[in-house]
Amino acid sequence: MQTTDQQIDQQEAMFEDLTDSNDLPDEPVVESAEAKREGHGGDSRVIPGTVLTVDDFAELEERIVRTVELVQRERKARLAAQQRVVELEGQVRELQAQSESLEHLQEEIASLRGEREQVRQRVERLLSQLDALEL
Repeated sequence: MQTTDQQIDQQEAMFEDLTDSNDLPDEPVVESAEAKREGHGGDSRVIPGTVLTVDDFAELEERIVRTVELVQRERKARLAAQQRVVELEGQVRELQAQSESLEHLQEEIASLRGEREQVRQRVERLLSQLDALEL
């Protein structure tokens, strides 16, 4: 379970890295690949080295969608794992109760065997006394 939590934390950190990236300008400029090849065309908002093409933006959007899907899948997996843990803890409690009951029954069997041995010895003694009387 802890591994799943660690994976989710790592994935959420990756998501934050994607969304909080300092590589993106405050006002990103989206251009087509053709406009990028032709130059910046005098756009005053263009910051050298920070221009996003439509392809770059689409790739970023795809990465974000995949990350969101991954986080959703991992959350579902974590919930399923937590439910499984609850079920297994219940089974462990049942097994512990059965184990205690089994130990009690084993002690009772040992006690009954001891009593049976005592009764057998008493019967043998009584039979030997009867044999002694008949002689």
